[in-house]
Amino acid sequence: MATGELTRESSSTGLEGTELQPGAAVTASGRVSVAQMYEPVTPSGPFGTAQLARLDEALTLASRETGLNFSIYVGELGDEPRKGAETLHDTLRERGDESVLVAVSPGERVVEVITGAHAKQRLSDRGAKLAVMSMVASFKEGDLIGGLVSGLRMMADQAGSAPRS
Repeated sequence: MATGELTRESSSTGLEGTELQPGAAVTASGRVSVAQMYEPVTPSGPFGTAQLARLDEALTLASRETGLNFSIYVGELGDEPRKGAETLHDTLRERGDESVLVAVSPGERVVEVITGAHAKQRLSDRGAKLAVMSMVASFKEGDLIGGLVSGLRMMADQAGSAPRS
């Protein structure tokens, strides 16, 4: 059956008076089978599946190695980027003390690193600034994922291993 072709009425299947849609056929058992185009679900963001996997792995390794909770936000931060990033960090609530948030706003050309009280003792401002400088260098080359991954690695190295209890 060609696309757009009307099918003939079939009295043996009980479909008298009905027309099948294009891509539909009546099977030998009398069921109507309809062919449809398969369109896989794709991520609806700036990153592809492989890039998200790479970023997830970097976040997991940094968090596991240091015992700190690393998070990344990519998006608009508003008129006052620092306050916007701090507001995002505040949403972490009780986990905020051990958290490091990397907030990147490519459109505003801003990178903010917010550390909780405990995380700040392990990750110095100097260490965070060095990581930001590395990220910005990669961002300028158009490598957003590479910059985020290398920045996470640098911050994890600066924070060191999780303290033994």
